[in-house]
Formats: sequence, C-alpha cells, structure tokens
Amino acid sequence: MTHEEAITILRGANADFEHEAKYGEDIFKEHEKYLCDVHFKSPVFVYDWPKDIKAFYMYQNDDGKTVAAVDLLVPGSGELMGGSQRETRYDLLVERMNQLGISGESLDWYLNLRRFGGCTHSGFGMGFERLVMYLTDIENIRDVIPYHRTPGNCDF
Repeated sequence: MTHEEAITILRGANADFEHEAKYGEDIFKEHEKYLCDVHFKSPVFVYDWPKDIKAFYMYQNDDGKTVAAVDLLVPGSGELMGGSQRETRYDLLVERMNQLGISGESLDWYLNLRRFGGCTHSGFGMGFERLVMYLTDIENIRDVIPYHRTPGNCDF
C-alpha cells in the first residue's frame, strides 16, 4: 500500500495511538505494529513515501510529492527493511540538493556519478536485530543485540 493509504487506515483506526498519524509525515512504531499486527495480520510493504521526509538522493515520483521508497513492516517488530530507487536525473538531483541547502561542492563526486552516466539502481538496508526479533518472536530489541552496548564504555 502507499504511504497515503497507510495514513488513511491509521486515521480511521479504532485505536488509542500516542502519536497522531499525519499525511506527509513519518509513521511511528505503534503505527507500524498496528498495520501488521491488527489491520493486516501479516507483513506489508509501504511505498511512495513523502519526499519531504526522505533523503535527497531518492527518486522523485511524477506527482512531485513522493519518492520511490519502500519499507517492509513485519508483525512484532515493525520496520524490517527500508529501500529506495536512486535519483538518476541530474537536474532533479541538483534541484533537490539546492532546496535542502546541500552543497554540490562537497558532493561533487556523487554528482559526477550522475553527470557522466550511470544506471537506474536501488538499494536497501535491513536491520539485523529486527530480523532476529521477527524470526524468534522476541519483543524487545535489547534482547537480540549480539554486542550489547553500555553508556560510557566505548574507548577510541
């Protein structure tokens, strides 16, 4: 479903959310869990995310409001994977960087990848701990982190 469809479902839900679901904004973990655990009772892909909450390099859809991005939400742990198609149109990439105040000089190497030709491509990231949560049905992410961290114990 699209991000807009997800927000419509959440706004019509008979649930007491701590945070209101709003069009054009990100969704919270409580929203992700509602969609998977209550509404669909299964994993679900949410795509076409609002441009204003995503990275500058994501491919801008023709509507001018969304980008070609996707999240995979799974029961129990919420977002498992996030991905997007990368913007390959040089002029739109530069325009978006300018809108966000991102220096073209500091990212000239990245712009050159588009200026001198490239291919349509995408990428994604998956949270290892969230995958373990999903596969083992463990509810708290702290219980699946392989290398526990404690404040003040990281020396460089």
